[in-house]
Amino acid sequence: ARRHTGVLLEVLLGKGFAQPNPRPMFPNPPGLLRVEPHSEGLRERIWWGAATNATAEWAAKLGMNLQSSTLKFDEGGKPFHIQQAEQIRAFHDAWKAAGHTREPRVSVSRSIFALVDDRDRAYFGGNQSGDHFGYIEADRLAVFGRSYAAEPDVLIDQLKGDEAIAEADTLLLTVPNQLGVDYNAHVIEAILTHVAPGLGWR
Repeated sequence: ARRHTGVLLEVLLGKGFAQPNPRPMFPNPPGLLRVEPHSEGLRERIWWGAATNATAEWAAKLGMNLQSSTLKFDEGGKPFHIQQAEQIRAFHDAWKAAGHTREPRVSVSRSIFALVDDRDRAYFGGNQSGDHFGYIEADRLAVFGRSYAAEPDVLIDQLKGDEAIAEADTLLLTVPNQLGVDYNAHVIEAILTHVAPGLGWR
């Protein structure tokens, strides 16, 4: 996968790499063909999901943006948000060492529910789970991040303590799609209205 990724990143720059069909349906330009349609700057808009610090560093060296989810492989037994923040810092250090001139993007994902009406309390009012450790591969322990579900003022205080959110520039909200479009629109609207302003999010 990593070798193929290197090839992909190279061809996205717009250089010709493919031999044209000797009997094309439509005339080809001279020389090797590039990926079409070509999108200027697409090479800088590629993201890589990393489950380890080493993979995040590798992505940084290749100039890809970092996407970190709601779990990662355990690398020290610390709380999830601290391990994820360490991963992001390792990514930034590797990015700087690679000599890239642009600023990278970093996203993290969270399940966050502001309890603002009876539906929210019925669905998520008892959801006070913390981090937990488990196996997604037979021999590799993973740490799974907590979900956040509380009244807006409590949520704001809790989220201020999440180091990884503070390190990232983008937050992706995971939503319970099985509850339907209308309810999920409400979930997002509640975060935007009651939580984001108190954290300076935009």
